Amino acid sequence: MEISNFDKYPAISIDGYEGWNGWAAVASALKQQLDAAGRKRNVMAVECYHGVQMTEVLAQFNQAFPTARVFETSSALLPEQAIDEMVYPYVTDDPVFGYISPLTLNQFFDAGKIGAMQQDITAATEELIIVIGAGASLAVPQPDMLVYADMPRWEIQLRFRRNEISNLGASNLTDSFAYKYKRAFFVDWRVCDRHKTTLMHRWDFVLDTTKAGDPKLVRGAALLAALKEATKRPFRVVPFFDPGPWGGQWLKEVADLDRNEKNFAWGFDCVPEENSLLIQFGNTLFETPSINLVFNQPEQLLGKKVYEAFGAEFPIRFDFLDTMEGGNLSLQVHPLKEYIREKFGMAYTQDESYYFLEAKDDAFVYLGLKENIQPEKMIGALEAAQEEGGFFDAESFVEKWPIKKHDHALIPSGTVHCSGANSVVLEISATPYIFTFKLWDWGRMGLDGKPRPISLAHGEKVIQWDRTTEWTSKHLLNRVEPIAEGPGWKEERTGLDEFSFIETRRHWFTQKVTHRTEGRFNVLNLIEGREAIVESPTDAFKPFIVHYAETFIVPADAEEYTIRPHGVSEGRQCATIKAYVRTEHLTNYRIN
Repeated sequence: MEISNFDKYPAISIDGYEGWNGWAAVASALKQQLDAAGRKRNVMAVECYHGVQMTEVLAQFNQAFPTARVFETSSALLPEQAIDEMVYPYVTDDPVFGYISPLTLNQFFDAGKIGAMQQDITAATEELIIVIGAGASLAVPQPDMLVYADMPRWEIQLRFRRNEISNLGASNLTDSFAYKYKRAFFVDWRVCDRHKTTLMHRWDFVLDTTKAGDPKLVRGAALLAALKEATKRPFRVVPFFDPGPWGGQWLKEVADLDRNEKNFAWGFDCVPEENSLLIQFGNTLFETPSINLVFNQPEQLLGKKVYEAFGAEFPIRFDFLDTMEGGNLSLQVHPLKEYIREKFGMAYTQDESYYFLEAKDDAFVYLGLKENIQPEKMIGALEAAQEEGGFFDAESFVEKWPIKKHDHALIPSGTVHCSGANSVVLEISATPYIFTFKLWDWGRMGLDGKPRPISLAHGEKVIQWDRTTEWTSKHLLNRVEPIAEGPGWKEERTGLDEFSFIETRRHWFTQKVTHRTEGRFNVLNLIEGREAIVESPTDAFKPFIVHYAETFIVPADAEEYTIRPHGVSEGRQCATIKAYVRTEHLTNYRIN
């Protein structure tokens, strides 16, 4: 295998702006701004997203501003028991799933305590008052300076695993990762995102504390300018990778990952809710949650029709599932649209597809059911295997299909499926990515040594029993349709199925191919070839180089772009897979 050229830390360079690195420089920049204002008394609000390590931030602000009066918003929170009771209907007792919370940040605070804090702030005589923590801008609605300390969701998850942080308004460091993640997904992040979006236009400074002890600071205006600039060019988010009980060895080589890890099961290369954006401001490499781009520039990024249908949400994700020299994924099914809306408060469901980047000779996919099976018999066998620790004979009920490299399997919600060992899947799906109902996990344990949760009670309610062998063969496997061709290129439609709002197109090319966004964002992956270059016919953006297996986003506002082989790939065949929203049929999918 060739040496990896996969870029694990892609960054967007923005000219004309600088940032500050390290706590000393951060403090100096804030002091300089306060001094320049010429006020005798200043009130600084340091608003913190869930997951910011308050111990470090508080210590550094106390050290930098020793004479300041500091108010911690955590002292004005409701009692923990009251918060637990408030969030319970959205966290629920389900081991995996909850319900999307409509709560707002002010509901986590005691109105009396916030009022008293506001009075104390008004009465304080110190030259500098610092209000710090989640909800700082609630205690000081009109601060003289607003600093926003943000945090990407992937880093929050790592901190959960290390028992470094608790949930919003909780002191549950040692609770299980599964519980903390579920509570954050359904409650904390929804609450903090709603609050964040009301503040973005008011940010004086934004603070990046993703790397402990190595903070970065930029002006709010600089970050907003960078987000606006990003909608005019192709870009990548920062991928992250995770091991799993069925994980494989392919990602280690292709993405140049730690060879000492047992495996890597997942590679998340386009999940803006959890990925980061790296932005280069002069000598400052600043990390910000990529969802901020969706929040701040939704129409320019997504396109008008997509934004009207989905709101400020990125509805397509790309990720890798690596089972090369690993094991089968769990046998699973995704909820129907009506079910996910009613049970979990999600507006749309996880229709998806498996595009096979690599496959050994014995690779396969479980997809759909066999003909003439009896639902009650299959469910009974699954229940018996789960409850009695026995074996579920999947091949007696689920159809098993051989697959090869560049096959495309379509998986509308309600379809039983499972990718087998010895393949690499580029999963192209709608974004509600945790709503997988595991039916059977081959009797194995998770990496923590505990059984992985099975969601048979949910799964049996959404399985589409008529999706059997003949139907699956006709509707879900390799539905390749030639679309167009020209000198050195051809375009094919590969899916997705008619039940999904996602369209996919594959281009094979040895020469330049022209693409148009047609007012909707595109997500692409270089599925064949070592290197390609993305260019603007009008020089609207700088040439953008992508490497094998890298996923990139082309915003709706980028309009027209071309892709051609580059570097060692010049003159050789390359290929991309492109996904976009079928805007002409959105009303059929009842997104709103």
